[in-house]
Amino acid sequence: MNAQRFLHAIDAVSTWTGKAAAWLVVGLMGLVCAEVFKRYILNMPTAWIFDASNMLYGTLFMVAGAYTLAQNAHVRGDFLYSSMKPRTQATLDLGLYILFFLPGIAALVYAGWDYAMDSWRINEHSNVTAEGPPVYQFKFMIPFAGALVLLQGAAEIARCVICLKTGEWPSRLADVSEIDVIEEQLAHSEHVDDEARKAAIAHAQNIEEAARQRGMGGDLQR
Repeated sequence: MNAQRFLHAIDAVSTWTGKAAAWLVVGLMGLVCAEVFKRYILNMPTAWIFDASNMLYGTLFMVAGAYTLAQNAHVRGDFLYSSMKPRTQATLDLGLYILFFLPGIAALVYAGWDYAMDSWRINEHSNVTAEGPPVYQFKFMIPFAGALVLLQGAAEIARCVICLKTGEWPSRLADVSEIDVIEEQLAHSEHVDDEARKAAIAHAQNIEEAARQRGMGGDLQR
């Protein structure tokens, strides 16, 4: 129970930071829309818009990495992995985490901190324009995001160790899932009765079919 709380606590940190960073999409959308209006309607383009949009998107991309790892959503070629037993999966994951993940992310945090501090010391600004915006705060996102991924990596390594001991993967902090993921989880769940499972899968399939029909309708109209 204590181990599960530890894992869920780290998952919660990664989830919170990922969802907080997701709001940058709203800022990025507003920034781009405002610039399109200024550039093409008012004929008043903004020189620093490219830098600002890069910083917003780059921050989102980096900070959301820990959230993606917490949800086990990073891309993997699992045509072989998914057919392995949990202990085999844990052994493979643990070896890869130790050999590649830990050294790589630790190097990212170490080098990123020096990179950000150098930028801070010289008060670095973008050189795209004559009065470019400061970029040192953006470069601090490199070690910050790396530290978040490293923290979540510790939870993933702990999951591997627990799975090697128990033969089962510990649970993750639940969050939104795609429809096909929900279907698969319900189909293999032992805690849902048959009628509820069938109803949930049917409902998910109806939503998926409706979305597909909307897409087909849009293609036909075009």
